[in-house]
Amino acid sequence: MDDTASAPFEGPEKLLEIWFAPSPAAVPDAQSSADGKTGLRTIDRQIWEDMLDIVKCKVLSVVQGADMDAYLLSESSLFVSPHQIASIHANMPTVHRCFYSRKSFMFPDRQVGPHRDWKYEVEFLDNIFTNGAAYTVGKVNGIIGCWMARANFPDCTIEILMSDYPHRPPGFLPFLSCRGSVRTCSIVIKIIRNCRHIPFQLTALDAYSFSPCGYSSNALIDWGQDPSLAESGHQPESGEGYYTIHVTPEEGWSYASFECNVPLPPFRAKHASSDLIPDLQTLVQRVVRIFQPGRLSLTLFVSSEDNEMDNGDESPVDAAQKAFRAALADAKGQMNGNVSNVYKRTDKINYEFGGYDLAFASFEKVK
Repeated sequence: MDDTASAPFEGPEKLLEIWFAPSPAAVPDAQSSADGKTGLRTIDRQIWEDMLDIVKCKVLSVVQGADMDAYLLSESSLFVSPHQIASIHANMPTVHRCFYSRKSFMFPDRQVGPHRDWKYEVEFLDNIFTNGAAYTVGKVNGIIGCWMARANFPDCTIEILMSDYPHRPPGFLPFLSCRGSVRTCSIVIKIIRNCRHIPFQLTALDAYSFSPCGYSSNALIDWGQDPSLAESGHQPESGEGYYTIHVTPEEGWSYASFECNVPLPPFRAKHASSDLIPDLQTLVQRVVRIFQPGRLSLTLFVSSEDNEMDNGDESPVDAAQKAFRAALADAKGQMNGNVSNVYKRTDKINYEFGGYDLAFASFEKVK
Protein backbone atom coordinates (compact mmCIF):
# COMPACT_ATOMS: atom_id res chain seq x y z
CA MET A 1 0.00 0.00 0.00
CA ASP A 2 1.39 3.40 -0.98
CA ASP A 3 0.67 5.61 2.02
CA THR A 4 2.96 8.50 1.25
CA ALA A 5 1.66 11.98 0.55
CA SER A 6 3.15 14.66 -1.67
CA ALA A 7 3.45 17.05 1.30
CA PRO A 8 3.08 16.83 5.06
CA PHE A 9 -0.51 16.75 6.25
CA GLU A 10 -1.27 18.78 9.37
CA GLY A 11 -2.81 16.33 11.81
CA PRO A 12 -3.97 18.53 14.72
CA GLU A 13 -7.52 19.75 14.19
CA LYS A 14 -9.21 23.04 14.97
CA LEU A 15 -12.28 22.47 17.12
CA LEU A 16 -15.08 25.03 17.08
CA GLU A 17 -18.28 24.59 19.06
CA ILE A 18 -21.13 27.10 18.93
CA TRP A 19 -24.29 27.13 21.06
CA PHE A 20 -27.33 29.00 19.78
CA ALA A 21 -29.36 28.16 22.88
CA PRO A 22 -28.50 26.78 26.33
CA SER A 23 -30.25 23.43 25.67
CA PRO A 24 -32.37 21.59 23.07
CA ALA A 25 -35.47 22.51 25.04
CA ALA A 26 -34.71 26.21 24.59
CA VAL A 27 -34.84 26.30 20.77
CA PRO A 28 -37.91 28.12 19.37
CA ASP A 29 -39.56 25.06 17.79
CA ALA A 30 -38.80 22.64 20.64
CA GLN A 31 -42.48 21.83 21.19
CA SER A 32 -43.67 21.88 17.58
CA SER A 33 -41.67 19.22 15.75
CA ALA A 34 -43.59 16.68 13.73
CA ASP A 35 -40.66 14.44 12.75
CA GLY A 36 -38.58 14.52 15.93
CA LYS A 37 -36.13 17.11 14.63
CA THR A 38 -35.96 20.66 15.97
CA GLY A 39 -33.65 23.67 15.83
CA LEU A 40 -30.50 23.27 13.78
CA ARG A 41 -31.37 19.69 12.85
CA THR A 42 -34.17 20.98 10.61
CA ILE A 43 -31.65 22.76 8.36
CA ASP A 44 -31.41 21.09 4.96
CA ARG A 45 -28.22 19.13 4.23
CA GLN A 46 -27.56 21.24 1.13
CA ILE A 47 -27.21 24.35 3.30
CA TRP A 48 -24.57 22.65 5.43
CA GLU A 49 -22.77 21.51 2.27
CA ASP A 50 -22.81 25.05 0.84
CA MET A 51 -21.36 26.37 4.09
CA LEU A 52 -18.66 23.69 4.15
CA ASP A 53 -17.72 24.50 0.56
CA ILE A 54 -16.44 27.85 1.86
CA VAL A 55 -13.70 26.02 3.78
CA LYS A 56 -13.16 23.47 0.97
CA CYS A 57 -14.71 20.62 2.93
CA LYS A 58 -17.05 17.95 1.55
CA VAL A 59 -19.69 15.80 3.23
CA LEU A 60 -18.83 12.12 2.75
CA SER A 61 -21.76 10.62 4.65
CA VAL A 62 -24.22 11.27 7.47
CA VAL A 63 -25.50 9.22 10.39
CA GLN A 64 -28.75 10.46 11.93
CA GLY A 65 -29.44 9.66 15.55
CA ALA A 66 -32.30 10.29 17.91
CA ASP A 67 -30.82 13.55 19.26
CA MET A 68 -28.06 14.61 16.85
CA ASP A 69 -26.67 14.13 13.34
CA ALA A 70 -23.04 13.21 12.61
CA TYR A 71 -21.53 14.42 9.32
CA LEU A 72 -18.31 12.68 8.24
CA LEU A 73 -16.29 15.24 6.28
CA SER A 74 -13.34 15.18 3.92
CA GLU A 75 -11.26 17.11 6.48
CA SER A 76 -12.97 16.54 9.84
CA SER A 77 -16.36 15.93 11.45
CA LEU A 78 -19.48 17.99 12.05
CA PHE A 79 -22.01 17.22 14.79
CA VAL A 80 -25.38 18.97 14.71
CA SER A 81 -27.72 19.09 17.70
CA PRO A 82 -30.89 21.17 17.95
CA HIS A 83 -29.05 23.94 19.83
CA GLN A 84 -25.38 23.40 18.94
CA ILE A 85 -22.89 22.64 16.17
CA ALA A 86 -19.37 21.30 16.67
CA SER A 87 -16.33 21.44 14.38
CA ILE A 88 -17.29 23.88 11.67
CA HIS A 89 -15.61 27.23 10.85
CA ALA A 90 -18.02 30.06 10.12
CA ASN A 91 -19.13 33.44 11.45
CA MET A 92 -22.45 32.97 13.25
CA PRO A 93 -24.81 35.69 14.53
CA THR A 94 -26.70 35.64 17.83
CA VAL A 95 -24.85 32.85 19.55
CA HIS A 96 -25.37 31.74 23.14
CA ARG A 97 -21.76 30.70 23.66
CA CYS A 98 -18.72 29.67 21.63
CA PHE A 99 -15.66 27.47 22.19
CA TYR A 100 -12.55 27.09 20.00
CA SER A 101 -9.51 24.91 20.67
CA ARG A 102 -6.56 23.29 18.96
CA LYS A 103 -3.28 21.58 19.68
CA SER A 104 -0.03 23.25 18.65
CA PHE A 105 0.53 22.76 14.91
CA MET A 106 3.37 20.72 13.48
CA PHE A 107 3.56 22.99 10.42
CA PRO A 108 2.21 26.45 11.37
CA ASP A 109 3.70 28.02 8.24
CA ARG A 110 1.29 25.92 6.14
CA GLN A 111 -1.75 27.46 7.84
CA VAL A 112 -3.79 30.24 6.24
CA GLY A 113 -5.25 33.44 7.65
CA PRO A 114 -4.98 33.91 11.41
CA HIS A 115 -4.16 30.26 12.09
CA ARG A 116 -0.41 30.76 11.70
CA ASP A 117 -0.22 32.12 15.25
CA TRP A 118 -2.45 31.68 18.30
CA LYS A 119 -2.41 35.40 19.10
CA TYR A 120 -3.90 36.19 15.68
CA GLU A 121 -6.65 33.62 16.23
CA VAL A 122 -7.43 35.26 19.56
CA GLU A 123 -7.60 38.69 17.93
CA PHE A 124 -9.90 37.34 15.23
CA LEU A 125 -12.34 35.85 17.73
CA ASP A 126 -12.21 38.94 19.97
CA ASN A 127 -13.41 40.98 17.01
CA ILE A 128 -16.48 38.74 16.68
CA PHE A 129 -17.42 37.88 20.26
CA THR A 130 -17.42 39.92 23.47
CA ASN A 131 -16.45 38.80 26.98
CA GLY A 132 -14.09 36.11 25.69
CA ALA A 133 -10.98 34.65 27.34
CA ALA A 134 -7.97 32.87 25.87
CA TYR A 135 -5.73 30.27 27.53
CA THR A 136 -2.78 28.05 26.67
CA VAL A 137 -1.95 24.92 28.65
CA GLY A 138 1.22 22.84 28.66
CA LYS A 139 4.60 23.24 27.05
CA VAL A 140 4.59 25.56 24.06
CA ASN A 141 7.20 23.48 22.22
CA GLY A 142 5.60 20.13 22.92
CA ILE A 143 2.20 18.46 22.66
CA ILE A 144 -0.09 21.08 24.16
CA GLY A 145 -3.70 22.11 24.16
CA CYS A 146 -4.66 25.67 23.27
CA TRP A 147 -8.21 26.82 23.66
CA MET A 148 -10.42 29.83 23.84
CA ALA A 149 -13.72 29.86 25.68
CA ARG A 150 -16.72 32.10 25.62
CA ALA A 151 -19.08 31.84 28.60
CA ASN A 152 -19.72 28.28 29.78
CA PHE A 153 -18.52 24.96 28.42
CA PRO A 154 -20.43 21.75 27.69
CA ASP A 155 -21.01 19.17 30.39
CA CYS A 156 -18.10 16.80 29.71
CA THR A 157 -15.58 16.10 26.94
CA ILE A 158 -12.48 13.86 26.89
CA GLU A 159 -9.74 14.33 24.27
CA ILE A 160 -6.79 12.01 23.63
CA LEU A 161 -4.23 13.52 21.24
CA MET A 162 -1.44 11.20 20.09
CA SER A 163 1.71 11.52 17.98
CA ASP A 164 4.87 9.59 17.15
CA TYR A 165 3.09 6.26 16.94
CA PRO A 166 4.37 3.38 14.75
CA HIS A 167 4.15 4.13 11.03
CA ARG A 168 1.59 1.35 10.65
CA PRO A 169 0.19 0.66 14.13
CA PRO A 170 -0.66 -3.07 14.28
CA GLY A 171 -3.99 -2.49 16.02
CA PHE A 172 -5.14 -0.14 13.27
CA LEU A 173 -3.67 -1.75 10.15
CA PRO A 174 -7.00 -3.17 8.83
CA PHE A 175 -8.46 0.35 8.71
CA LEU A 176 -5.50 1.71 6.80
CA SER A 177 -5.64 -1.16 4.28
CA CYS A 178 -9.09 -0.09 3.01
CA ARG A 179 -10.07 2.79 0.75
CA GLY A 180 -13.30 4.77 0.79
CA SER A 181 -16.20 4.07 3.12
CA VAL A 182 -15.44 1.25 5.55
CA ARG A 183 -18.83 1.22 7.27
CA THR A 184 -19.71 -2.21 5.86
CA CYS A 185 -16.21 -3.72 5.53
CA SER A 186 -16.39 -7.04 7.42
CA ILE A 187 -12.79 -7.04 8.62
CA VAL A 188 -13.10 -3.50 9.92
CA ILE A 189 -16.34 -4.29 11.72
CA LYS A 190 -14.59 -7.22 13.37
CA ILE A 191 -11.73 -5.03 14.56
CA ILE A 192 -14.17 -2.40 15.85
CA ARG A 193 -15.93 -5.07 17.88
CA ASN A 194 -12.58 -6.17 19.32
CA CYS A 195 -11.37 -2.63 20.01
CA ARG A 196 -14.55 -1.88 21.94
CA HIS A 197 -13.86 1.80 22.64
CA ILE A 198 -17.57 1.89 23.40
CA PRO A 199 -19.85 -1.21 23.39
CA PHE A 200 -20.64 -1.97 19.76
CA GLN A 201 -24.35 -2.49 20.35
CA LEU A 202 -24.69 1.09 21.66
CA THR A 203 -23.04 2.80 18.67
CA ALA A 204 -23.95 3.80 15.13
CA LEU A 205 -20.64 3.96 13.26
CA ASP A 206 -19.61 5.89 10.16
CA ALA A 207 -16.03 5.62 8.88
CA TYR A 208 -13.86 6.47 5.86
CA SER A 209 -10.31 5.58 4.81
CA PHE A 210 -8.55 8.14 2.63
CA SER A 211 -6.03 7.88 -0.20
CA PRO A 212 -3.05 7.89 0.00
CA CYS A 213 -3.45 7.63 3.79
CA GLY A 214 -5.65 8.67 6.66
CA TYR A 215 -8.77 7.54 8.48
CA SER A 216 -11.78 9.28 10.05
CA SER A 217 -14.78 7.95 11.91
CA ASN A 218 -17.83 9.21 13.78
CA ALA A 219 -19.97 7.20 16.16
CA LEU A 220 -23.23 8.18 17.80
CA ILE A 221 -23.53 6.59 21.25
CA ASP A 222 -26.86 5.71 22.84
CA TRP A 223 -25.42 6.07 26.32
CA GLY A 224 -28.82 6.56 27.88
CA GLN A 225 -29.15 2.76 27.50
CA ASP A 226 -26.31 2.22 30.01
CA PRO A 227 -28.07 2.10 33.41
CA SER A 228 -24.81 2.47 35.34
CA LEU A 229 -24.33 6.04 34.09
CA ALA A 230 -27.80 7.05 35.24
CA GLU A 231 -27.19 5.36 38.58
CA SER A 232 -24.00 7.39 39.01
CA GLY A 233 -26.03 10.60 38.88
CA HIS A 234 -25.55 11.54 35.22
CA GLN A 235 -29.02 12.46 33.99
CA PRO A 236 -28.53 13.96 30.52
CA GLU A 237 -30.67 16.37 28.59
CA SER A 238 -30.48 13.61 26.00
CA GLY A 239 -29.10 10.11 26.14
CA GLU A 240 -27.04 10.38 22.96
CA GLY A 241 -23.42 11.45 22.56
CA TYR A 242 -20.56 10.85 20.16
CA TYR A 243 -16.97 9.86 19.71
CA THR A 244 -14.80 10.77 16.74
CA ILE A 245 -11.40 9.50 15.59
CA HIS A 246 -9.05 11.09 13.06
CA VAL A 247 -5.80 9.41 12.01
CA THR A 248 -2.87 10.72 9.95
CA PRO A 249 -0.37 7.82 9.77
CA GLU A 250 2.33 9.58 7.74
CA GLU A 251 5.84 8.55 8.71
CA GLY A 252 7.69 11.35 10.51
CA TRP A 253 4.56 13.30 11.53
CA SER A 254 2.01 10.71 12.58
CA TYR A 255 -0.95 12.01 14.53
CA ALA A 256 -4.24 10.62 15.85
CA SER A 257 -7.02 12.13 17.91
CA PHE A 258 -9.93 10.69 19.87
CA GLU A 259 -12.75 12.79 21.33
CA CYS A 260 -15.86 11.72 23.25
CA ASN A 261 -18.57 13.77 24.97
CA VAL A 262 -20.11 11.00 27.10
CA PRO A 263 -19.70 11.69 30.86
CA LEU A 264 -17.58 8.71 31.86
CA PRO A 265 -16.92 7.79 35.51
CA PRO A 266 -13.17 7.84 36.30
CA PHE A 267 -13.19 4.24 37.58
CA ARG A 268 -15.51 1.25 37.78
CA ALA A 269 -15.45 -1.78 40.00
CA LYS A 270 -13.08 -4.51 38.84
CA HIS A 271 -14.56 -7.10 36.50
CA ALA A 272 -17.34 -4.73 35.40
CA SER A 273 -19.34 -6.01 32.44
CA SER A 274 -17.83 -5.30 29.03
CA ASP A 275 -21.35 -4.46 27.83
CA LEU A 276 -21.19 -1.24 29.87
CA ILE A 277 -19.72 2.00 28.60
CA PRO A 278 -16.12 2.01 29.90
CA ASP A 279 -14.80 4.19 32.66
CA LEU A 280 -12.23 6.89 31.86
CA GLN A 281 -9.25 4.74 32.83
CA THR A 282 -10.36 1.84 30.62
CA LEU A 283 -11.14 4.08 27.65
CA VAL A 284 -7.65 5.63 27.75
CA GLN A 285 -6.09 2.16 27.92
CA ARG A 286 -8.08 0.91 24.94
CA VAL A 287 -7.20 3.87 22.73
CA VAL A 288 -3.51 3.91 23.66
CA ARG A 289 -3.18 0.15 23.22
CA ILE A 290 -4.27 0.46 19.57
CA PHE A 291 -1.97 3.34 18.54
CA GLN A 292 1.01 2.88 20.89
CA PRO A 293 1.97 6.58 20.59
CA GLY A 294 5.36 7.94 21.55
CA ARG A 295 3.69 11.02 23.04
CA LEU A 296 0.14 11.86 24.03
CA SER A 297 -1.88 14.46 25.88
CA LEU A 298 -5.21 14.01 27.61
CA THR A 299 -7.74 16.67 28.53
CA LEU A 300 -11.03 16.41 30.36
CA PHE A 301 -13.41 19.38 30.27
CA VAL A 302 -16.28 19.45 32.76
CA SER A 303 -18.78 22.20 33.43
CA SER A 304 -18.62 23.75 36.87
CA GLU A 305 -22.20 22.84 37.67
CA ASP A 306 -21.20 19.20 37.21
CA ASN A 307 -18.10 19.83 39.33
CA GLU A 308 -19.98 20.70 42.52
CA MET A 309 -19.01 18.46 45.41
CA ASP A 310 -19.54 18.10 49.11
CA ASN A 311 -16.75 19.11 51.46
CA GLY A 312 -14.08 16.42 51.48
CA ASP A 313 -15.15 14.84 48.19
CA GLU A 314 -12.68 14.53 45.31
CA SER A 315 -13.26 16.90 42.40
CA PRO A 316 -13.87 15.45 38.91
CA VAL A 317 -10.61 16.93 37.59
CA ASP A 318 -8.59 15.39 40.43
CA ALA A 319 -10.30 12.05 39.83
CA ALA A 320 -9.53 12.36 36.12
CA GLN A 321 -5.82 12.91 36.83
CA LYS A 322 -5.77 9.72 38.90
CA ALA A 323 -7.52 7.85 36.08
CA PHE A 324 -5.02 9.15 33.50
CA ARG A 325 -2.09 7.97 35.59
CA ALA A 326 -3.69 4.64 36.50
CA ALA A 327 -4.38 3.98 32.80
CA LEU A 328 -0.73 4.40 31.83
CA ALA A 329 1.42 3.71 34.90
CA ASP A 330 1.01 2.85 38.55
CA ALA A 331 2.66 4.75 41.41
CA LYS A 332 5.94 2.90 40.87
CA GLY A 333 6.08 3.84 37.22
CA GLN A 334 5.29 0.32 36.01
CA MET A 335 2.90 0.03 33.10
CA ASN A 336 -0.56 -1.29 33.74
CA GLY A 337 -0.87 -4.76 32.22
CA ASN A 338 -3.54 -3.61 29.76
CA VAL A 339 -1.07 -1.45 27.84
CA SER A 340 2.14 -2.84 26.36
CA ASN A 341 4.39 0.23 26.74
CA VAL A 342 5.76 2.19 29.68
CA TYR A 343 4.90 5.89 29.88
CA LYS A 344 6.01 8.67 32.16
CA ARG A 345 3.94 11.74 32.90
CA THR A 346 5.58 14.98 31.76
CA ASP A 347 2.81 17.48 32.60
CA LYS A 348 -0.10 17.65 35.03
CA ILE A 349 -2.23 20.80 35.07
CA ASN A 350 -5.68 21.51 36.51
CA TYR A 351 -7.54 24.70 35.65
CA GLU A 352 -10.65 26.21 37.19
CA PHE A 353 -12.28 28.71 34.85
CA GLY A 354 -15.56 30.56 35.02
CA GLY A 355 -18.15 28.03 33.92
CA TYR A 356 -15.92 24.98 33.52
CA ASP A 357 -12.88 23.14 34.84
CA LEU A 358 -10.16 21.24 33.02
CA ALA A 359 -7.69 18.44 33.71
CA PHE A 360 -4.65 18.25 31.39
CA ALA A 361 -1.83 15.70 31.40
CA SER A 362 0.85 14.68 28.92
CA PHE A 363 2.82 11.45 28.75
CA GLU A 364 5.87 10.18 26.84
CA LYS A 365 6.88 6.62 26.14
CA VAL A 366 9.88 5.47 28.14
CA LYS A 367 12.54 4.18 25.77
